[in-house]
Amino acid sequence: MTEPISGPAYRILTPRLCLRCWEPQDAPALKAAVDASREYLKPWMPWAHVDTSLEMHLKRLRGERAKFDLDQDFTYAILSRDGSQVLGSTGLHTRLGAKAREIGYWVHVDHIGRGYASEAAMALTQVAFRVEGMDRVEIHCAPDNAASAAIPRKLGYTHETTLRRRLHWPDGTVMDSMVWTLFAADFPDSPSARLEIQAFDAIGREIALQG
Repeated sequence: MTEPISGPAYRILTPRLCLRCWEPQDAPALKAAVDASREYLKPWMPWAHVDTSLEMHLKRLRGERAKFDLDQDFTYAILSRDGSQVLGSTGLHTRLGAKAREIGYWVHVDHIGRGYASEAAMALTQVAFRVEGMDRVEIHCAPDNAASAAIPRKLGYTHETTLRRRLHWPDGTVMDSMVWTLFAADFPDSPSARLEIQAFDAIGREIALQG
């Protein structure tokens, strides 16, 4: 009897994108994408205020890969479908505890406005429920970040609350944080459930999507 192939999903294909686990050798391409996008990202991403060297990116990606392999956290590169171009980064983060995931994302400044963040979030929403068996998925963003907030709204997430003074910037600025949630019971009727994706494990075997 053949054993079922389980997650985590190391690579995910969507109609336009390839999401895959960051690798240490991606450090130069990641640095180039972050450096080009830094001014655009600064209002919304505290880490964008830190000018990161290639060695720091390399160290970070080694850590991200280690966490991925140990099932501790899951950060993905957003790439063009053929894998040749870095379009941004996303993640299916475990910081919410058991049976829950938080999706984060940013897109290269040269590729904003094309729906890539929405497509990546849809894919990870589907993986969270159909591969990982989560009960809920959340997306957090600053209330003033209209482009980011539009994504969970479009994907059928519910704005449950806005937490006051939760986001801290290096210059001492503090911002509120919106919390958007989608539960497993509501996922089948959401736009994310209709996106055509393929998910693959660490050695390239395709994972059967549940439900």
